[in-house]
Amino acid sequence: MIFPPFCFSTTMPTSRIAAIASHLADAKSFESSSRNKKWDNLNLPSFDKLPKFKDLNGCAWGVWGEGDQLGTINLLTDDVVQEAAKEVKTGLTVCLNWPVNFPEKPVFSRKPPEITCIATTPTASWRDDEISINTQSGSQWDGLRHFGVAAHGIFYQNTPSTFFKLGQFKTPDPLNVDPERIKYGIHNWAQHGICGHAVFLDLVRYFTRNGAALPYDPWTSHAFSVAELEACAKDQGVDFKRADILLIRAGFTKRYYESSQAEKDRLSVSEETFAGIEQSEEMKRFLWDNHFAAIASDQPALERWPPVEGKEHMHQTIIGLWGMPIGEMFDLEKLSEVCAATGHHTFFFTSWPLNILGGCASPPNAAAYF
Repeated sequence: MIFPPFCFSTTMPTSRIAAIASHLADAKSFESSSRNKKWDNLNLPSFDKLPKFKDLNGCAWGVWGEGDQLGTINLLTDDVVQEAAKEVKTGLTVCLNWPVNFPEKPVFSRKPPEITCIATTPTASWRDDEISINTQSGSQWDGLRHFGVAAHGIFYQNTPSTFFKLGQFKTPDPLNVDPERIKYGIHNWAQHGICGHAVFLDLVRYFTRNGAALPYDPWTSHAFSVAELEACAKDQGVDFKRADILLIRAGFTKRYYESSQAEKDRLSVSEETFAGIEQSEEMKRFLWDNHFAAIASDQPALERWPPVEGKEHMHQTIIGLWGMPIGEMFDLEKLSEVCAATGHHTFFFTSWPLNILGGCASPPNAAAYF
């Protein structure tokens, strides 16, 4: 990491000089901790070789070094992105974001999105938007601050839940931001980018490929097994590569479009039940040993919801122990059409989350390129 030289004017305030010096020291410290990592991207431990944390298998805190704030995004190196870009052959692009407006009545008791068009007067020749959202009301990445290991009150890198301060965070001076105040924030992924080779498992088309009805209701608690994910991949002719970004179409959005308004409205006031990946050691082993950089789905929780009694949330392991981004409510409907038409279920993927210092989550700003 190379930084440009700074010319310090004799009139520059001492506080500003100290802030810049602190910024450079923090970067140097992070670079040093990265050099002390225990593994490299070509020689990663298997799930079964990862240490336990308390009663949970597969803790990856030491994989990328003390102080790491990227998690599995470390897998998306320059070489990986460059190779993934070779997927672009036709220039066709597909948006993977549901409009920020949806769902109008979010699940999990989240604040509804508010988009307001304003002007000084009704006849003014300009307009602005004012947008107020919960960053997890619609299409989203769950960040490292979003979900920890609940039973032990800790987050990624053994960070206690009390470390994260609640309330509004004001940042008047971009050169005087407390690095501890924003630690593990979504800005780390925003500034790195979540870009690479993606694989799409279209479970809806797979289960209905011979004209059969979908064997589950996406709005009910139903689990997808590892065997089903692998069978879908085989049927589509997909092979997994290290650092792949895995997208899974469970059918939530399709079901949303096909539902009545009364059914849509009931979602936000009913107990949440969704079809998603199963909570199992086998699923953890599948996700880690394939070394996916990120995983996303079209449903609001990724995993079967609610978890089966006696099974811990997969979020705890995926985010809390691995630092892997979880994407939810991605719009995969157009992608499904394109992949079905082309027979191609891999593509170049880009996502640039909102650059929110210390943020817990963000809309993905994601796209597929063919």
